[in-house]
Amino acid sequence: MTHAAFPAPVVLWSKPEEERAGKPLLLLLHGYGANEQDLLSLADVLPQEFVVASLRAPLVSGPGFTWFPLTASIEYSLDAVKDAASYVEDWLDSVRPNHPSVTLLGFSMGMALATTLLRRRPADYAAVVGLSGFAVDAAGDPSFRDAELDGTVPMFWGRDQQDPVISPDKVEFTMGWVRKHVKLTKVLYTGMWHGINQQEIGHVSEFLTHGVLSK
Repeated sequence: MTHAAFPAPVVLWSKPEEERAGKPLLLLLHGYGANEQDLLSLADVLPQEFVVASLRAPLVSGPGFTWFPLTASIEYSLDAVKDAASYVEDWLDSVRPNHPSVTLLGFSMGMALATTLLRRRPADYAAVVGLSGFAVDAAGDPSFRDAELDGTVPMFWGRDQQDPVISPDKVEFTMGWVRKHVKLTKVLYTGMWHGINQQEIGHVSEFLTHGVLSK
């Protein structure tokens, strides 16, 4: 299924329409098998200067949704990742004129998508937050413009070294990519496993305040 055949976007917002214009946008990208409600509670504990949008992934997966199909060993098709990115870009292009900046926050598979979006349009995003996820190996695909990412875009990456879901090869690839291409804030958490904890959200709030709002 190409992104042209995907369903119309389903989006939850933290603020009513009349209160969104002119505020920086923070887009939440949920993980595998979740939905647009999964991360929206973060809007209450992150800086209130942002208007937060949580977008539902377009493909049905069990009781939830997924951005692209995954195998049991967390493998994926690069074309499917690109289709998901195009889907999000089309929606973002429809709302972007209302906002002075766009920041991406992705959990797990949502981090794979958030970093993909940045790599496809390096000038479009103020910052990226990646939680317990990975960056995809684009294998030199020309639509990933990594050469234009010169380490100036701020990125927060939080994870637990004992995360049982994200495989070591993906962590290793992501480590190599972030070191080369973004202005990295990396924090390790203990006992969080494949999740998000209160301490991490505090760090994300600080990152967003200093990395986006103070600019």
